[in-house]
Amino acid sequence: MVIEETGQVGRFDRVLVRMSQPSLGRWGEWVALRYLRKRGWDIVARNWKGKRGELDLVAYDEDCLVFVEVKTRQLPSLLPPEDQITRTKEMMLDLLISEFTMRYEVFDCPSRLDVIAIETEDWVSYQLRHYIAWETAD
Repeated sequence: MVIEETGQVGRFDRVLVRMSQPSLGRWGEWVALRYLRKRGWDIVARNWKGKRGELDLVAYDEDCLVFVEVKTRQLPSLLPPEDQITRTKEMMLDLLISEFTMRYEVFDCPSRLDVIAIETEDWVSYQLRHYIAWETAD
């Protein structure tokens, strides 16, 4: 399933971006975070660091624990951001998800891995695609 959204960062937010000067990746994570909050998701962690890497966002979508990988590219770009998820990256994400669920003992709820791909030309307007990659049962 893919959810697409075209959006624009508000005037106040543009000032914050100029003042903090985040990297493109951090900006994309911020856009993804706002998108998920707007949909009523409860954010559990941002940039959670495990032994093998980092999970961009961890959140609850109702009763499902969702691990979100965010990929952002500035246009023009040769490849869409979602194409940057390689088999090696998927295996690393699987290991990080296992580490997270073991550390916090969250075995009793369904979970899934989502990918949010963001493209922007000017860090103001953006195209967001939200992919549900896989889901586990209870």
